Amino acid sequence: MILKFTKMHGAGNDFVVFNGVRQRIQLSPEQLRLLADRHFGVGCDQILLVETAQHPDADFRYRIFNADGDEVEQCGNGARCFMRFVHDQKLTFKREIVVETKSGLIAPRLEDNGQVTVNMGAPIFEAARIPFLGSSDAVIQSLEVAGETVQITALSMGNPHALQVVNDVEHAPVAMQGPLIEYHPQFPQRVNAGFMQIVDRNHIKLRVYERGTGETLSCGTGACAAVVAGICRDLLDARVNVATRGGVLNIAWAGNDAPVFMTGPAIAVFEGEINL
Repeated sequence: MILKFTKMHGAGNDFVVFNGVRQRIQLSPEQLRLLADRHFGVGCDQILLVETAQHPDADFRYRIFNADGDEVEQCGNGARCFMRFVHDQKLTFKREIVVETKSGLIAPRLEDNGQVTVNMGAPIFEAARIPFLGSSDAVIQSLEVAGETVQITALSMGNPHALQVVNDVEHAPVAMQGPLIEYHPQFPQRVNAGFMQIVDRNHIKLRVYERGTGETLSCGTGACAAVVAGICRDLLDARVNVATRGGVLNIAWAGNDAPVFMTGPAIAVFEGEINL
């Protein structure tokens, strides 16, 4: 089976993208893991699949598979690359589309400067919907990690996140705590672990240990979740630049039930074929 693909990245978070509208694609978990392998496959953080919409209000269906082969609900950097891909492939000429994901509808928009803005929907705080087995819906929760108590904010941006504030993100225990938080028993569907440093009320630095992938250079939903958590803690204003190791994302949230807007780059790196 020979498949055509496009390699893309959004602020260093990299993807293998397939056009499932023009070719039939069914990939096993083993094939997905091979694609993601940086030594024996193409190499990526996630595999993205563009399909014909099933929802009556959507232009396309968007499926996301982590490097471990699991299908997940949402990926913010991938959503921007999705918009760039369908536009570059001439699957649509619209500048703004509605995209069906496993967690609901999102609306990416291609800006005149080539960046992409995505309406990521409103954040979810109810513990049962994250899901998080906490004793309350409090903004700050205690989590026991390797004999240490860390303070997190748990929320969902279509996928689950646990955010903590650190003094210096470069020396944060991402490699040690990241996998322990990801598989923490209080997160029954695992979780993305975010570590954010507050620079000022309009700037943060962020590292994210992503569920099913490990630490990535950038995480779009993680950036959204970090800003929402910071605003809820009264540490940030409504518009924030998020500096990741792969680039800068701009996140805006008006609070309450308002949607979160994310703006950032979406870059096509190369096209190729792979025999699976």
